[in-house]
Amino acid sequence: MVKIDIISGFLGAGKTTLIKKLLKEALAGEKVVLLENEFGDVGIDGGFMKEAGINVTEMNSGCICCSLVGDFSKSLQKIIADFNPERILIEPSGVGKLSEVVKAVQDIDGLTVNCCTAVADASKCKMYSKNFGEFYNNQLESATAIVLSRTGDIQPEKLDKAMEIIREKNPAAPVVTTDWNVLDGKDILAVMEGAPRELLDSNVCPVCGHEHAHEHCDHEHHHEHGCCDHEHHHDHVHCDHEHHHEHGHCHHAHEHGHHHADDVFMSIGIETARALDKEKIQAQLEALEDNSCGTILRAKGILQHIDGSWFEFDYVPGEVTLRSGNPDYTGRIVFIGTDLNEKDIRERFGL
Repeated sequence: MVKIDIISGFLGAGKTTLIKKLLKEALAGEKVVLLENEFGDVGIDGGFMKEAGINVTEMNSGCICCSLVGDFSKSLQKIIADFNPERILIEPSGVGKLSEVVKAVQDIDGLTVNCCTAVADASKCKMYSKNFGEFYNNQLESATAIVLSRTGDIQPEKLDKAMEIIREKNPAAPVVTTDWNVLDGKDILAVMEGAPRELLDSNVCPVCGHEHAHEHCDHEHHHEHGCCDHEHHHDHVHCDHEHHHEHGHCHHAHEHGHHHADDVFMSIGIETARALDKEKIQAQLEALEDNSCGTILRAKGILQHIDGSWFEFDYVPGEVTLRSGNPDYTGRIVFIGTDLNEKDIRERFGL
């Protein structure tokens, strides 16, 4: 059986950083394949991983509720056939629902779900839980282990609040709160894999077999003869909502107030051959919180600097990181958020 490790986390939580740490410090020598599901048309992180010699399969611009029960299953089967891995790491989109990813892989022959981890930025738990709770809380609730990022310099009171929010959503999963710089990747993996096995099935209703957070369904159940007779609009292999595709986005008609990422979030991916001034890019990233281009929750990219060198960048609200990068086939930049204005973004960054 091939192990499946799902490493989820909201936008900019640090999923890719954690995966790199695990690959280097805990999984060296093991035959591992990484499967990424990016939200948007332009993939960024896969290139970073491939540079490290990791086999990466990318799925871009797929509606997570559909691709993860159709194309996703086929991708997993192809990975097994092509690479014969010991372990597959799945990195879902930051705006994906972990429960849907778990549901998509549970019944695939030859695979066993080993652990379901949620990475959470300790400094943003309150904000994201309040503003994007349907997606953010689902990741916390569905995790068998939770790894907090950016705990090194956080105030104790803020860390306590983050833990309070996490425990409200998931009382049982072990939570890593120690700064990653102190821990070895083997220590983190031990926590991820050491979670109680029953947590893997804790979201499945024992009577009807459908997924409900913490064995609780917030609509009414009437169980007769072992069957649940309320309506379910998504089964394990088919997504039956209507699709209306416009400009690469998938808009769904949903009931019971449930949404998918495409209903709430936008992704703008831009490829550019231009050489850009790194300092000016940094200044524009640091000024993004004025919301003039919409609410940008995540930006990342790889670009050529005006001196011919290349650089990579990451943005989450309140934090901008730039670092040297290797030349790529073209410059790429991705913005994810709500109510984004592509024209304003292009003008602001000279794209």
